Amino acid sequence: MRQSRGRPGLFPRITALTAPACLALAGCSAPDQSIEIPFSVQFGNEPIACSQAAADMRLSDLRLFVYDFHLTSAPGGEVALTLDDQPLWQGEQVAMLDFEDGTGSCRNGSAATNATVHARVAPGAYTGLRFRIGVPEALNHADPLQAQAPLNHTSMHWHWLTGYKFLRAGIARTDVNEDVATFWIHLGSTRCAGSASDPQGCRNSNRPEILLPGFIPGESMVVIDLAPLAAATGLDEGMSADCSSGPAETSCERPFAIFGLDFASGEAVATPDLIRVTKQE
Repeated sequence: MRQSRGRPGLFPRITALTAPACLALAGCSAPDQSIEIPFSVQFGNEPIACSQAAADMRLSDLRLFVYDFHLTSAPGGEVALTLDDQPLWQGEQVAMLDFEDGTGSCRNGSAATNATVHARVAPGAYTGLRFRIGVPEALNHADPLQAQAPLNHTSMHWHWLTGYKFLRAGIARTDVNEDVATFWIHLGSTRCAGSASDPQGCRNSNRPEILLPGFIPGESMVVIDLAPLAAATGLDEGMSADCSSGPAETSCERPFAIFGLDFASGEAVATPDLIRVTKQE
């Protein structure tokens, strides 16, 4: 996947006052700079898509919400990113990534896709990225029919008590043009209290946290590698399985570990095995 590089430097787009104009104003702070965080999906080191196989695997679904973005600097500090409001894909400080295009093995998808997060951040030399998969608890139980984008994607919602599906992922093991085994996971909060009209929160948050040292804005890309998920579920050996995040589903234990989640508590305990940093192509 080729990304637009823009102008040379850490941040390809700069919008606001020029430096000389800023210096002329007493107490003026440096303007925020616009950055893009590109994502791609692979199986091992090969691209994978709904109609493109890698190691006899094809994508059957991959949609997820991401939020709480921070860039880290060499001394160990963090700076929060502000997400741009964009039609369909970003708003309320939440972005939605969508890699399925409704073709091939992605039978329940749609043609629209999105693989980039657009944000603004204070100037700096950044060397790492942190973010979460999910929807913030304050927004998780809203009515998707009343919500603004991207939380108005009803296919990403269970119901008002449980809230949103933070992630929908699926892989199909293929033989020529036939799917011979499949795995899918719908990740969201569980053990929720209250009622659909009065949700009281969920005991198991199930929101993965991703820490990526070495991410440099303008140079790096975030890779979602589905190979560890296939190996953990037996799909690479031809076994089908699924997980809808239920506390009683033993089929969720190993996938949760791949996502860096403690299955019993729903706490994020490690960076997911399937997410890494690579250099932009």
